[in-house]
Amino acid sequence: MPHIIFDSFKKELVTPSKNEDVTFKFIAKSFNFTSKPRKTEYKICVEKENKDFLLTLKQKDENHLLKVDKVTRVTPVQLVKDALNAYVKEVDANIVFSNTQSINQKIKPTQKYLKDIDYFVNDFDTEKEINIEIGFGSGRHLLHQAKENPKIQYIGLEIHTPSIEQLLKQVEIQGIENILVVNYDARLFMEFIKSNKVGRIFVHFPVPWDKKPHRRIYSNAFINEALRVLKKEGTLELRTDSRKYFDYCVDLLTNLPSGQITIDINKDLAVSSKYEDRWKKQGKHIYDVVLKCAQEDKEINFNYDFTFDKEIEFDEIINNISTKAVVKDDYFIHIEDIFTIEGENSGLIQVTFGSFDRPLNKYILIENKKARYFQDLPLPTSANIKAHNQLKEMLKND
Repeated sequence: MPHIIFDSFKKELVTPSKNEDVTFKFIAKSFNFTSKPRKTEYKICVEKENKDFLLTLKQKDENHLLKVDKVTRVTPVQLVKDALNAYVKEVDANIVFSNTQSINQKIKPTQKYLKDIDYFVNDFDTEKEINIEIGFGSGRHLLHQAKENPKIQYIGLEIHTPSIEQLLKQVEIQGIENILVVNYDARLFMEFIKSNKVGRIFVHFPVPWDKKPHRRIYSNAFINEALRVLKKEGTLELRTDSRKYFDYCVDLLTNLPSGQITIDINKDLAVSSKYEDRWKKQGKHIYDVVLKCAQEDKEINFNYDFTFDKEIEFDEIINNISTKAVVKDDYFIHIEDIFTIEGENSGLIQVTFGSFDRPLNKYILIENKKARYFQDLPLPTSANIKAHNQLKEMLKND
């Protein structure tokens, strides 16, 4: 990830302020709410192109390290680079190391087809059939499918920023208009697609996670969610070079109460990735297992409200809030960190919550006795809704 190391600076950052098109909104300082000593860390709130996110500033040996906060990172990565560069320019820092230099490109990737998760939660609607590819990598397969089927709406899910930017560049070069891209966890994403709308879900060469199987995309919960969004005769399609992963997925699929699966070995597709080409040259087997949806499902509807309706005295809360994890049968809450905004009875509370297999890490920003989730609202899963209601109780002053 882009970051800058500097050994000195000539002036302090004043907030609110602006450097060219980057706005610095506030600075929050780490609050020592445990008995263990800790190094001071700062969260710097920035805005660029109507996107809010945080930069992290902390000591690194004898120098200062400035990087994007991993909880609030945004795409494209150029937004982060511009914010980092604007900060060191604003404080007149003496840079020791930087990997934020921009590379001039003849074609800049369009942002028209890159969507935030909020778009899919609140605004996305189409009468077209939807196809989803999870972890599209280089994008070769997704681009091929979209060109061959212009009447289908394709959604590509990917968490690797360079892959997203590479795909968006090709979308513009090739003039493709039926692809939307989102940087998000696929296990959460599909909860916000309407039932019976998806024709095909592609999961090609997922990370096997042999040593951390809980991180695998395939699980009973994922398969059930896939069956809900798939229309009748729609398919969930796995392609992998890992025999262990293949066996694991086949075991899950053959234990479903109903369904039809098809298995192939070394099946040729119209397009393959560069990694697949390499594996085939090495003599590795490629495994395919396809699950066909046999019936329609009911539409789901969550009633949710992620507001905090009570006034909150931040200074009182941080001295009394428990950092011990709250663990219930179907959700949990853990206060991870606290950052104070000097002299304003305001600050950030970093919290991890939600379901055990799909936890969500967020900040709660408290300003002028009002609390809200920083950046965007949690996704309205049942676990997140229950956790939010518990958080409201935890943040009461009475």
